[in-house]
Order: sequence, then structure tokens, then C-alpha cells
Amino acid sequence: MNTENHSQTAAFLWSIADLLRGDFKQSQYGRIILPFTLLRRMECVLEPTKEAVVRESYAQEGRPDHVREMLLLRAAGQPFFNASKLTLDTLSDKQTVDDLLSYVQSFSKDAREIFEHFHFEDFVQQLASANLLYQVTQRFAAADLSPERISNFGMGIIFEELIRKFAESSNETAGEHFTPRDIVHLTTSLVITDQDHKLAPNNIVTIYDPTAGTGGFLSEGDEYIQSISEKVSVSLHGQELNPESYAICKADMLIKGQKVENIKLGNTLSNDQLAGPEHHFDFMLSNPPFGVEWKKVQKQITDEHSHKGFDGRFGPGLPRVSDGSLLFLLHLVSKMRDPRQDGKSKGGSRIGIILNGSPLFTGGAGSGESEIRRYLLQNDLVEAIVALPTDMFYNTGIATYVWVLSNHKASVRQGKVQLIDGSQHFAKMRKSLGSKRQYITEEQIDELVRLYGRFEETAQSKIFPVEAFGYRRITVERPLRLNFQTSAERIEKVLAEKAIEKMEAPTRQRLIEALQAMDASVLHRNREQFSKLLKKTLSAHDVSPSTPELKAILSALSERDPEADICMVKGQPEADTGLRDNENVPLGESVYDYFQREVIPHVPDAWIDESKTDAQDGEVGIVGFEIPFNRHFYVFQPPRPLVEIDCDLKACTDRIKQMIEGLSA
Repeated sequence: MNTENHSQTAAFLWSIADLLRGDFKQSQYGRIILPFTLLRRMECVLEPTKEAVVRESYAQEGRPDHVREMLLLRAAGQPFFNASKLTLDTLSDKQTVDDLLSYVQSFSKDAREIFEHFHFEDFVQQLASANLLYQVTQRFAAADLSPERISNFGMGIIFEELIRKFAESSNETAGEHFTPRDIVHLTTSLVITDQDHKLAPNNIVTIYDPTAGTGGFLSEGDEYIQSISEKVSVSLHGQELNPESYAICKADMLIKGQKVENIKLGNTLSNDQLAGPEHHFDFMLSNPPFGVEWKKVQKQITDEHSHKGFDGRFGPGLPRVSDGSLLFLLHLVSKMRDPRQDGKSKGGSRIGIILNGSPLFTGGAGSGESEIRRYLLQNDLVEAIVALPTDMFYNTGIATYVWVLSNHKASVRQGKVQLIDGSQHFAKMRKSLGSKRQYITEEQIDELVRLYGRFEETAQSKIFPVEAFGYRRITVERPLRLNFQTSAERIEKVLAEKAIEKMEAPTRQRLIEALQAMDASVLHRNREQFSKLLKKTLSAHDVSPSTPELKAILSALSERDPEADICMVKGQPEADTGLRDNENVPLGESVYDYFQREVIPHVPDAWIDESKTDAQDGEVGIVGFEIPFNRHFYVFQPPRPLVEIDCDLKACTDRIKQMIEGLSA
């Protein structure tokens, strides 16, 4: 079935919402249309075996529930059944509420739960109160959603179209629920390409999405593998936070014949419901929400990081609380299969995750983000990063990137990272969908996958050793140089110091007299000599300041002066915090060689603060990692010649003159 038909079906289902105007808020339309669409789809899927199931249901009355359920599932030939003789078409206009609820209750347990997540019963009662229930059910009964006409994959697209429309009409963000199919297709193709060893006949391949939404990535992964290897069994796993998206995903899995107990509801970061060594996966695909804070689950995540360390998911570090994207990435890495084990685990895992720009570079050396990048890169897990065009998502136009990770890299890729610039691979959409104004065509997807597969240096594909993204941040200190003077202005500053304000009045008066007794015209350029002179004068005026008071006096009487002598403390130069600077030294280069070459020629009196060492390797300078993606693809455009600019300016001023003349004529 083509996309045009998907759109027509979605438009027909959407049009049923016209019945709800006035009786329901726009934000409620989706809560009614989506579960009814699911109900009708499930009814169409079960239609061929419906009579057999009803007969079996009568025959098995009185048998234990689990036995009856097993026999009815067998009769249905599906992983779910409905034992009622009713359909949407046969519901009477007199008894619609009772019949409809009884019909839904006749589904098998997993299917029944789907409608609970939509609070279906509440909305059915509201429709009945508005005298709309019978009309709505009749409209849905007329929709042909049979598998012969619409594939499971097509049905997924229809659900996404409906969610997007409802989200737009009620000003919600549809992008939180699903990823555009072109992006899903590209990411899946990148992750599953060249994985023939995984797709050998009779293998069971597992796919996981920790932010499953309505199941788009899982469906596409399944579809992709089935299209290239018919004899492989695909097992789909996922977790989703939004109850309605979860209900659609679960229904999709039921209809596909997948085990629905592998689809979980809840917050993946704080409550991983697919934990444990048995839940490691071959392929993982995810589009976590961009730039979403994790404050609500901060305690659970911080506890896991501090108590479990590398035995938990977040050992390498935690990003800032305003953006949880990298937490999802660490979560996925924790689910990778061990590539060294034989048997089922052979071949490790591959990950495709869509992130915005901040995980590439946010956070300096020693920050949580930098430490996470360091862990991923030094463990050689990052295989490629592909820059996508802007305006690709329904709810944001920002720049985004597909990260491809693997713990079983081909030998030619080991120790290297490939950056691919796909930002110009797009076509304009005829009609914008929210913020989505552009899409990637099938040909462009093939081109990007080929760029990735070839692993060659081109204008759009750059290859770097892992170390190229690392650096050591050294702290460069320069000496403090101060002059001192007892001028009237500086004495005023002394009196404004908090420590001096707290002095008793007679002592303060004696302090003023002492400072005024010193020669205000002399500029002292040696702190040690001035301190001795100051203490002697204060003592002569019966002033014995405490250490904080003396410090305050010296500070107020001083000014920075590059001509002054260096201020010393215990025989060592004192650092001037105002001149403190950092230098990023490329990883692998001696910090001292770099310092001699890049710093000393400009500031000969500088030194490296050797107390600032890296927590992991103990060497001077704190290690940081960042991936300055755009810098590697920047092409310098020389400015136009001045003569050309002058000509343009002259033409412009001539036009303005003519316009003015025309007005005054």
C-alpha cells in the first residue's frame, strides 16, 4: 500500500473527530480516535478466525482461565483473541455502552490492558452522555483496516499521522512520541548494514529501543531484517514513558505476533524494566528527547552512579541535569552483548542513537559530558557520527546527528571514528509538517549508507584516530605584581573594607592617622618591603591588626602593576588569579613542549600549575574529549574583491539618487 493510501485512511479516521466538536476539547480527540482505531484494526486482524474463536469460547466455558486462554489463542491464530460474538458493526443503538464495554472485556488480557491505558471506559461513557457513541462506532465500523489492505508497517505510519495531527491541533509536541520515518529508515540502515554474520539463517536477532514511542524503530528494524533475510527470527524489546504511546506500541507488537511482555511502561532512566544480563541486544535504536532535563529522576540516577559505579549504567559520569541525552546513550552501552563470548552473544552489539549537537562538545575537561565522551572514545565504541539536515523533526528545526556505536568494530575501523556530513542530503517537502520542512529521499539514504560503508576520506567523509578528539587542559599561572601607595583614594578603599568597618572607632581613627603619616607620594613596588614599613608605622600608632585585617589593608592599598616586583610567598612566586588561563594541549603531545612553544614566547614569566592533574592517569593536565564536528567540515569562503563591492555600492547609491530625483521632480 502506498503512502497516498496511508494518508487517505488517516484523513478518514481524522475526519471522525468532526463529530466530537463542541462536546469535547481538541486535546481529547486523540484519546478517543486512537483507541477506536486500534479496536477496529484488531477486529479486522481477527476477522478470519472470529467464528472459530466464538465457537471454541462456548465449548470451553467452565474450564480454568489459563487453559481457556491457551485454546482460544490457538483458535485465533494470533497472539490475542476476542471471544465476543459482537463487532463494531453489530452493536445496537440502544445498548451501545454495555455492549461495547462487554466487547472490549472479551479480549485476551494483553489486548484488554491496551484500552485501560487510554482510559477507554471513561471516554465511552462521555460519548454516550453526549449521544455520540453509536455514530462514532458506526463510522469506525465502516473503515477497512484489514491486513490485506494495510500492512502492519503501514498501520504504524497511520498511527503516527494521527498522533501528529492531534498533537498539532492541541499544541502538544508530537516529536516526543515518534521519529519521522525517513530518519528511522536511515538510522536503521546504518546500524544493520554489513551485519551478515548476525543475519545467518535460523538466528534469533534482538532489537531494543529504550524510548520506544509508538514502536517506529522496532517496526522498521523488523521490516528491514525481514526484507534482507527471511529465515531470521526478530525479537523486539522496548520501554516507553507515555501510556498512550506505549498502548499503541504494545498493540502493534500484538498484531505483529511479538511477545508483548518485552514492551514495558515506565521511565527507562530511573526504572529499567529490562535489566539483567539476559537483556543484552544485537541492535539498539533510539531517538531520546532532545535537551530534556532529568531533575525528576535525579536521586535514582545519582544513587546508581555513586553506589554501583561501573557495575551500573552510569559509571563514566553524569551530564548536567538540564540534558539527559547522554544518559540514554550510557544506558544503551550497558546493554551491549559481550563480543568475546561464543554462541548467542557472538558479534557484540551495534547502536544507532539520534542526538542534538550538545553531546558532541558541551562540558569542558573533567565535566560529566567530557568523561562520558572519553569513556566511549577510549573504549573504541564510536564508529561513526552522521550530521543530518536541519528542519527534519516535527517539533524542532535544530541540527541533529546519528551516532553509530559498536563494540565489535571491523579491524580497519579499530581506533578510528568516521564523521559524515549529511547536512546537504535533503529534499524540500511540498507541505511542512510542524517544524519538518525537509526529508531525506531513498536515494540520499542509500548514498549516506554507501559513504559510511566505503570508509574513505572524501569531502563529506572524514576519518580520525580516537586521540584526535582528546586534549589535556593545563592551568597556566602568571605571577602577581603589585604596587602600593597610601594616597587619599586608597585610604578611602581601606575604610570601605568589611574587616576594617568592624573595628572599634578609636582603633580605626589610629589606623587612619598611621596611614596618613606615611609618604603618599611614594609608589612602592615591592610588597615585602612595603609590608615591613606598614607594620612598623602601625605599631608606632598602637595599631595591632589581625591577619584578616592586615590582608584587607594591603589589598586596598595595592594595584596591579606589570612593572612591580613579583609578590613572593614562602620563596615561591604568588599566582595572579586575574591572569590565570587554560591551554588545551592535544592528547599525546608533551604539555611541557607545547608550553615552551606556544606560551613562553608570549609570557616568559608564566608556569604550569602542576597540582592540577587528571583523576584517571595522574598526569599533569586534566583530560577532556570533544568532537568539534562542524570545524572539520568548514570550508573557508574568501571575501569578494573590494572592487566588486565598490561597484555594487555605487550601483546602489545611483539607484537611491534616481529615486530621490523622481520624488522631487
